[in-house]
Amino acid sequence: MQIRAQQLRKIPRIGVLLPGAPAMWSLRSKALLDGLRELGYVEGRTIAIEWKWGDDQFDTLSGLAADLVRSNVDVIVTGGTSATKALKTATQTIPIVMAIVGDPVAAGLVDSLAHPGGNATGFSIVAPELGTKRLELLKEIVPNLSSIAVLSNAKNPQSKIEMKEMQGAAQAMGLQLYPAEISTVDGLEDAFVEMNKAAAQALILLTDPILFGQRKRTVELANKYKLPAVYFYSGFVAEGGLMSYGPSDVDLFRRAAGYVDRILKGMKPGELPVEQPTKFELTFNLKTAKALGLTVPPKLLLTADEVIE
Repeated sequence: MQIRAQQLRKIPRIGVLLPGAPAMWSLRSKALLDGLRELGYVEGRTIAIEWKWGDDQFDTLSGLAADLVRSNVDVIVTGGTSATKALKTATQTIPIVMAIVGDPVAAGLVDSLAHPGGNATGFSIVAPELGTKRLELLKEIVPNLSSIAVLSNAKNPQSKIEMKEMQGAAQAMGLQLYPAEISTVDGLEDAFVEMNKAAAQALILLTDPILFGQRKRTVELANKYKLPAVYFYSGFVAEGGLMSYGPSDVDLFRRAAGYVDRILKGMKPGELPVEQPTKFELTFNLKTAKALGLTVPPKLLLTADEVIE
């Protein structure tokens, strides 16, 4: 028994802190496990994994982060700025791999993308061309487009960065942006009422875990107010949203396994550069397009990763 216990203690222990519920993050968590398996790690055999779920209750993240630190895991994988901040507060020594995060420099999580320093590294979902591409998609699909509402979480610092980048592109295209902010889920319907009053012709959602957690309700409201919308994740389109364009979260979680492997083999997280997305996904829902009286140009459909009919 003593020998067996010693063997178990030698297995690397990975903590995972994710802000949502297991069902919402199932594809991402599977991608992480798949990536680890490709590198020779199998949960329960060659590694032990301690999973912590925030269930979209962001005030619980600090406690969950502290639990992982107390359990003395070898490395922690996480997703999102809020969860990463909770972990950075809880530990300055245990390596943290951010499978997905906004702008980690602006959020104060790393010193720079090339040289993170400290105990965190990983993958940013920020890419300068995202805002421009989303504006171009709406302009190709919505006739005579001039005014676009931009929905964001006022408490998310990443939103201000995305909005600033998008404003320059919008100005160059002759488009007016109407900022619409929420700070809690209770403000969602009021935000759509204000967009309607402002006569917005379309909608862009900025990346945010609260909006992701409320994707079904957000899509229902966008369709109720006849707002053609481009979302940041394909899960919105599966719920009936018009289209999405953004980094592949699944790809980033699979790539995060590589950073876990390198850290377990002795690399320091502060010396591993934060990488930006290389794979982007475009998804359309043609049933929603028809309900909104819109036609998606064939050339766009040919470039789509998924078309829901």
